[in-house]
Amino acid sequence: MFKKTVFSNWFTFNKVSNQHEKLVQQALTQYQNELFPHGVLAVASNVELTKNKGNVVVTFTLPFPCQSEHQAITEHVQQAFASASVQSAVSLEINTKIHPVFMHPYDGIKNIIVISSGKGGVGKSTTSVNLAYAIQAQGGSVGILDADVYGPSLPKMLGLEGFHPRSPNGINLDPVIKNGIEAMSTGFLADGQDAKIWRGALASSAFEQMLKETLWGGIDYLLIDMPPGTGDIQLTLAQKVEAVVSVIVTTPQDIALIDATKGINMFEQVNIPVLGLIENMSYHVCPKCESKSPLFGEHGGKALAQAKAIPLLGQLPLDIKIRECADQGKSIQEHEPQSDIALLYCSLASRLTAELFYQKDSRSPLNQKTN
Repeated sequence: MFKKTVFSNWFTFNKVSNQHEKLVQQALTQYQNELFPHGVLAVASNVELTKNKGNVVVTFTLPFPCQSEHQAITEHVQQAFASASVQSAVSLEINTKIHPVFMHPYDGIKNIIVISSGKGGVGKSTTSVNLAYAIQAQGGSVGILDADVYGPSLPKMLGLEGFHPRSPNGINLDPVIKNGIEAMSTGFLADGQDAKIWRGALASSAFEQMLKETLWGGIDYLLIDMPPGTGDIQLTLAQKVEAVVSVIVTTPQDIALIDATKGINMFEQVNIPVLGLIENMSYHVCPKCESKSPLFGEHGGKALAQAKAIPLLGQLPLDIKIRECADQGKSIQEHEPQSDIALLYCSLASRLTAELFYQKDSRSPLNQKTN
């Protein structure tokens, strides 16, 4: 039977040898980047070392989805063993378990992230859909709620036009599911070609009903694609949702940044934390020479993030593949999972969910230091 050494409430090692233990601790502490600024060990839980046929097996759980990092972490630990001339081979089993960071009244949802923009035309809905697929690709379960009751675009972007949700009891609605992504939109409830002329109270009521009465299936993250702008309807919708965080999508263009600032100010007004900023259409990559051209300006998102003391979560290019996939109701994660743009969305998804953990989860090393 292996002895156990308890280092804290977070870490328990099944002791194989002092050398193995020290090598794993050191390697997981030294693996640092944007996702792990304090090292992997600072956020890992249920860490165990066991021996299997003479080889060391390291098992632990991470609190946010980052599937793309698993191989790099494994190679880093293996390199540490090789550098120390350890005879035993080492392998890693990395699990993911996402916890809710806030208490809220919505069944079947762990965390809610509002995706917003100060103005239309910056690619907010396209970013929301691609983020949903990217979070799923990174190991999280996802739903997306189309809060733009005036012009719902989710059915088109998911390739679900003409689909209607079922009601198991005449009150609640089952979400429409595409490739494992749970979705709800007013576009599923009426003909998408009908012009919708809604008064503010009716619009907010429809949104609230979709949020509360949809039978979400225990998803880790619900992304709410907000209508563009910062008017009364946006304020009302923001106030209707309890215990959420927000993300602002903008372009580097000056006028978009002005409106993005208004969006940040709006969420501050209703006490909804802003996790960070996503700069869309940051640049265009020439298909022939691969040079980057900042068509809508340069460094605008970075400057705004610094001015507002929030993270710049990522910069996405203006890419025809994004438009083509959206028009065809396809996911670039399925269409070209190893393409540069698909990998960028995966990186953004992990950065976003990591920021949610670091900023708001009580288990975060940042929050433990201040408690």
